[in-house]
Amino acid sequence: MYKKVLLIVVAIFGSIPFYAQDKHSKFEFGFAYGLGNEFKNRNYTYTNEYFKVQLFYKVKSTRNFSYEFLLQPELNFAMHQLTNLYFIEPDDPDYLDKRERFTKLKNIRDYVLNIGFLMRKPVLKSCSVYVFGSVGPMITDTETERLSKGFAFSDVLALGFTFKYNKVTFDVRPNIRHVSNAGLQKTNSGYNTKNIDFGISIPL
Repeated sequence: MYKKVLLIVVAIFGSIPFYAQDKHSKFEFGFAYGLGNEFKNRNYTYTNEYFKVQLFYKVKSTRNFSYEFLLQPELNFAMHQLTNLYFIEPDDPDYLDKRERFTKLKNIRDYVLNIGFLMRKPVLKSCSVYVFGSVGPMITDTETERLSKGFAFSDVLALGFTFKYNKVTFDVRPNIRHVSNAGLQKTNSGYNTKNIDFGISIPL
């Protein structure tokens, strides 16, 4: 299903270059698809794929750099499993029940609003590289041994590369992501993942 959604988005954008507005617009609108997995560890597995709507706003441009605000609503689909029984210690109430419950493979959905800022450096006429950081409030729908169900934050740090063809910008963005709730709920070990985004956008 996810691949079908991605193909539809690419097909739609393939027909848009002829109708996109002037390249000097301060706004760009697009979509991104990404996937990733946990950093190697002994406690858990975590794989994810996600879809983002993207709205770029160019705040300022200089001769060598441009500075942009980026808003990204995101739907994240993850699979997680506890692999180290002893992560849940015996002094934890009902620890045997929790070990049994949390070692089962879980499907998780996260609903995120990423709010970020990027600094872009043109490399060639149609290419650029950039660094990007975002912090986003999110809701996760599943309790695990690492994170309580409900409110949390998704923090992303990325290094990206873009290529522009006609008025369409293609984007590749390797990134690292940390999810936690800043201690606002009882369980807050969180997740750390390495990911890659593939995006497409046009000027408005």
